[in-house]
This record gives sequence, structure tokens and C-alpha cells, in this order.
Amino acid sequence: MAVLVLVIALAACGAPSSEPTPNDPTRVQRLRVEVLRVLPHDREAFTQGLEIHDGTLYEGTGLVGESTLRAGPLGAEPEVVVSLPKPLFGEGITVVGSRVWQLTWRSGIAIERDRDTLAQRRTVRYEGEGWGLCHQPGRQRLVMSDGSAKLTFRDPVTFAVRSSVVVKEDGEPRDELNELECVDGAVYANVWHSDEILRIDPDTGTVTARIDAAGLLDEAERAEADVLNGIAAVPGSDEFVLTGKLWPKMFRVRFVSTT
Repeated sequence: MAVLVLVIALAACGAPSSEPTPNDPTRVQRLRVEVLRVLPHDREAFTQGLEIHDGTLYEGTGLVGESTLRAGPLGAEPEVVVSLPKPLFGEGITVVGSRVWQLTWRSGIAIERDRDTLAQRRTVRYEGEGWGLCHQPGRQRLVMSDGSAKLTFRDPVTFAVRSSVVVKEDGEPRDELNELECVDGAVYANVWHSDEILRIDPDTGTVTARIDAAGLLDEAERAEADVLNGIAAVPGSDEFVLTGKLWPKMFRVRFVSTT
């Protein structure tokens, strides 16, 4: 009997634990924002896309009759602004070399623009809705969201669909993926109707981190603002710029552990 008890005890000690360990690659990290600096933002801007490239902040805004693409120094008034004609509703943007791609919500039109002047060069048709967009230069592909749990990979020149992946956390789809930012092989996505940002492995669709961005605006500011939407990586750093639709401020932040 003593031998049997010892065998059972040893087997129990050697059994794998179902609890995730700190080094478990399947473990979803919990992060929060650490505010480093507060910057001004046009409270009339219905922000749909945000990106920093070569020191210039590019911002795409939405709403029919009010949609724009803007470019200028971070924290200052934009130097170049172009408007989208009705009935176009501007959505996500990304810079690709000398060009900027800008999505539209339900018109199925992607607009290719000159990066310096923002002048339209051409338009391309696509199926479905356009929400967020970012560029992975190392993979030579665009990553696009449409409000579902799906990310679509597109050719950065032709805009043709190459493939897609469903984003999942713990095996369950995560939908309402909105504005996107591609950084170091990962994709960061605002989640509509929330103060949450997801970090995603685009090759597998696995959520690798959940970032809590709540509390950036005070109660009075929040009452006149819409949802968090707009995430731009600051090149050469581990910092990001965040804002939202009709927000009076932008925030330069770092993502840090909650523990």
C-alpha cells in the first residue's frame, strides 16, 4: 500500500499543469497604457485612421460630407487637408512608400493618394466594408479589417486579396476589429465600443495581448466624445499615440504590464 501511494504521488507531481505559466506562448498578456504626454486634437475630427511616417502624422476622418485626410506635425495643426466628396465616408489609412491608401466604409472604394500632397492618384474597388488598414512592409502586404473578426491581407500595389485569417482569443472569435496598426510583425486593433486594444499575431489570428486604455478622458470630456479609435506607433520607440472620434486630446503612451 505504501508503495502504491508513493507511485500515485510521484505521478501527480509529474503531471502537466493546465494553468498557464508566465512563459506560456498561449498566454494572453494583460497590459495598460502609461501616459507620457498629452497632445491637442481637433474635437471635430471623427478619427478613423492614424499613422506616423517620417515625422508626419496622417489622420483619416469619417462621416459623410465631413470626411478628410490630413497631414502635419504631431501635436500641431495639419498642414495639408483634403476632403472626400459625398457620399464617401472615410475610414482607415496607411502609408505605403510614396502613397497613402484610404478606405471608405460602405462604398467599396479604396483611394490611393500622393503621400506629400494627398492628391488622389486612383481608386480601386473592393467587396464588403472598410474599417481599419495597416502595412507590413517586411511581408509586402496590407492588413485590413471590416468590423468582423476577420483580417484580410491585400497586395499593397493592386489592393487584390491574398488571404485572410480569423482573430481568436482562447478559441473564440473577437469581432468589431476597427483601426489597425502594424508594428514589428504584430497587428494592434482598436475594438469598437470599447476602451480595449488587442495585439494580434496576424499569421495565426491569435490574440497575444489585451491592452486596457480606459480613463484617458475625464467624465466631462467623455460625455462629448465618441469611442477610442486611432493608434499610431511612434517610429524608433516603444511608444504609441492614441486618440478617438471627436476627442479633444491625443495621448502619447507606452503599453506596460498590469502587474
